[in-house]
Amino acid sequence: MKISTKGRYAVRVMLDLAANNSGEYIKVRTISERQDISEKYLEQIISMLSKAGYVKSVRGAQGGYKLAEDPSHYTVGMILRLTEGSLAPAPCLENGEEPDCERSNECDVLWVWKKLNDAINEVVDGVTIADLLERQKARLEDYYVI
Repeated sequence: MKISTKGRYAVRVMLDLAANNSGEYIKVRTISERQDISEKYLEQIISMLSKAGYVKSVRGAQGGYKLAEDPSHYTVGMILRLTEGSLAPAPCLENGEEPDCERSNECDVLWVWKKLNDAINEVVDGVTIADLLERQKARLEDYYVI
């Protein structure tokens, strides 16, 4: 499995919004500059996040974006499934836990794909934007310690 640029950027955007939350809406241009993502591409990603209800938006001079909920509400898995679709490592597992394959009863490697699927889901569903924010704060504290 390979996470697309859109998926990686979406997680970065959500983390950026959490890290820079002052209660004010944040402009796309500001996020774009901080994250080194083109405004045009960022607008596509933000639109997707907004339609899913992950971010709130306000138009106009004072407009911009902010998280709709607390950073602890959003898992990396939620964001990646929004941008990537299924995270299943094999097509037979894309529709959930029960394999969607005529060979599943005879498939000797299905258990590998299931174990891999479980491991992926455990990681991405076990990490929230709040967790990433804490890691970022710790890294910055370590970096700026004199």
